[in-house]
Amino acid sequence: MTDRPYIRPRRLRTTPAMRRLVAQTSLEPRHLVLPVFVADGLSEPNPIASMPGVVQHTIDSVRRAAAEAVEAGVGGLMLFGVPAAGDKDVTGSGADDPDGILNRALAALRSDLGDSTVLMADTCLDEFTDHGHCGVLDDAGRVDNDATLERYVSMALAQVEAGAHLLGPSGMMDGQVGAIRAALDDAGHTDAGILAYTAKYSSAFYGPFREAVGSSLQGDRRTYQQDPANRDEAIRELELDLAEGADIVMVKPAMSYLDIVRDVAEAVVVPVAAYQISGEYSMITAAAERGWIDRDAAILESLTSIRRAGADIVLTYWATEVAARLH
Repeated sequence: MTDRPYIRPRRLRTTPAMRRLVAQTSLEPRHLVLPVFVADGLSEPNPIASMPGVVQHTIDSVRRAAAEAVEAGVGGLMLFGVPAAGDKDVTGSGADDPDGILNRALAALRSDLGDSTVLMADTCLDEFTDHGHCGVLDDAGRVDNDATLERYVSMALAQVEAGAHLLGPSGMMDGQVGAIRAALDDAGHTDAGILAYTAKYSSAFYGPFREAVGSSLQGDRRTYQQDPANRDEAIRELELDLAEGADIVMVKPAMSYLDIVRDVAEAVVVPVAAYQISGEYSMITAAAERGWIDRDAAILESLTSIRRAGADIVLTYWATEVAARLH
């Protein structure tokens, strides 16, 4: 069989150099953000059983991990604080305490790293509340949206004062971006940015994360996180976040929601982030441990697919490892 000479796509796949030359999607260290967990009451890093290779850090060990990540060229770090179980309460008071674990860690990293990387903070109450929900509960045990916004504002101000460059309100409360933006501006923090968790779905893949943060949650978060069945709702949330002042918008999870990543990327001119979450990490890790897939190839393929869908920034627990490999 003879083909016309101009319809042989394989000519552009013949060598690694040729494939690199024509690649449409790049994956660079600067695209990657490393999520890290910092826990109170530890004398040494604590391995997370359901996320092999990931730990709850001490302040000292997170400083070392952050320095390694920055040396590898990652774009930033997202910090999650894990208070001691006895320090949790109904309003999550440790979240805006300057001496709380998350704010101490932010201050330590800002002192070490200055502006050489982008420090991001999870602006949410779930790690700090004894009930494990992302907000304040009313008398009926439901999350009170407006009372929660007041706590988010206080938390955001504390995080910026501790050293965060970007705040990540992840609780999916209505009006959370606008409330935080107004408070930051009123306090003179006009340069502090907001990474909005615009489309955060109620996903089964968060399981290992709940171990990582020592979650106290009973029940679920379906009354405020998005329904996995809904696609258009993400664009409604996007329009609200942009109107309220979001600087970056994010889709979470990433791999099961690549259609949402694409929808969001096509609708905006601000940077788009996507979070490769704990369950995604653990599935690839578990399959690789059993020899069922090529670990390194699967990691790169998964991250490239998220970039290909339209994400400018990818949060991944492999950020440091992959950044070092990409050099």
